[in-house]
Amino acid sequence: MGRFAGRAVSAVPGKGAGATFALLGAVGAVGAAALTVDADVGGAATADAAAGVPSGVDTAPAATGTNPQVGAALAQRLEAANRETSRSAQRPAMVAAQRADKTSALPAARQSMTRGVTETVQPSDPRDIARSMLPRYGWSADQFGCLDELYMHESGWNPSASNPSSGAYGIPQSLPADKMAAYGADWQTDPATQLKWGLAYIQHSYGSPCGAWGFWQANSWY
Repeated sequence: MGRFAGRAVSAVPGKGAGATFALLGAVGAVGAAALTVDADVGGAATADAAAGVPSGVDTAPAATGTNPQVGAALAQRLEAANRETSRSAQRPAMVAAQRADKTSALPAARQSMTRGVTETVQPSDPRDIARSMLPRYGWSADQFGCLDELYMHESGWNPSASNPSSGAYGIPQSLPADKMAAYGADWQTDPATQLKWGLAYIQHSYGSPCGAWGFWQANSWY
């Protein structure tokens, strides 16, 4: 009969003399230990026969309930170790997913600076403003040359230009000046507001900047 941890373990029926078997168990969360139990079934069988005990009867009561308990404890430890290993393998992927979710929830200013940020900058030069407005009225970029000539002769692109004799005012020399108020309360100072009125006037009266410039060249006004 073999011994394990100071307690008797019943021999395995049907095994030959000197048979050896190994039990693998999990020790904590660290790993598995090989537990080897040697059983001399031949000697036990001889003792049983001398005592008149029928073959196959276990004469070690203390060991009767031990094997199932040891096996169950080892199985539980092995299962716990497997669960811990599985959780450890899954943890990096879970952490990465959580970080990605948190990052996507952050305001754009706090997210990675490698992401592109597009900012629209409004032009301040009256010429640039006028050039950017041409497509709104269906005109191509080649109309800007005529517009530039027209407004250079009228006001020199000065938003504060005023004609003391007629009262015409601003870049497009609106007459009367307050007509431009229909496009914004800042018509006296904002080039964009003045140009909105001026380009709409050109479209309505001459069809295009080149049409207005051609008229101006023939009449010195438009």
